[in-house]
Amino acid sequence: MFRNSEEQLKKSTMPTKETALVGRSEALSISGKHAVNHASFLSPMKSNEAEVILAMGCFWGAERKFWNTPGVLVTSVGYIGGFTENPTYEEVCSGQTGHTEAVAVRFDTKQTTLEAILKVFWENHDPTQGMRQGNDIGSQYRSAIFLKNPEDLAIAEATKASYQKQLLSSGHGMITTEIEPLSTYYFAEEYHQQYLHKNPNGYCGLGGTGISCPIGLGAK
Repeated sequence: MFRNSEEQLKKSTMPTKETALVGRSEALSISGKHAVNHASFLSPMKSNEAEVILAMGCFWGAERKFWNTPGVLVTSVGYIGGFTENPTYEEVCSGQTGHTEAVAVRFDTKQTTLEAILKVFWENHDPTQGMRQGNDIGSQYRSAIFLKNPEDLAIAEATKASYQKQLLSSGHGMITTEIEPLSTYYFAEEYHQQYLHKNPNGYCGLGGTGISCPIGLGAK
């Protein structure tokens, strides 16, 4: 029991740039082809497309939630928010990279909005749990949003404030979700991409608070 608690504490403590694993200069080799809709998640974005990187626990279930979301064109899973260059899954699981598991969500701005995507994000995990999501414990499971420009970051902050009010009124705690400018996003290994399509009976720990997020109803 002591060893398990010690291991959990280690995985839940963010490393510094100096103590994090070094990683490697070579990127992981992936096809870039989405296994569900066959779109490329490596192709340049078009003028009507936008992207947000979202971390909400184990990325397997999170990715499936978003590839089934109206207006989403393509998704991928990867690692972001830490220090290790081109990390492997095993390295991220060690808690010594600083990265969190994340989903890159590319969407059509003519079909949906960032607010609508963030509504799915807020409602489908518990953003108050810090370095964990349910039984999944460690810095790799922390909640986070990464965006490219200040305008989108402001939108994310507004939705966070709106959802915080709903959570507090329902007896939940403070949101621990990080909202940060986009940093380097490293694609996860090929077998993680669209994992639950390839493994329909695979693990999915996705679960929300049951509290609706009032985005679009004054959240701005």
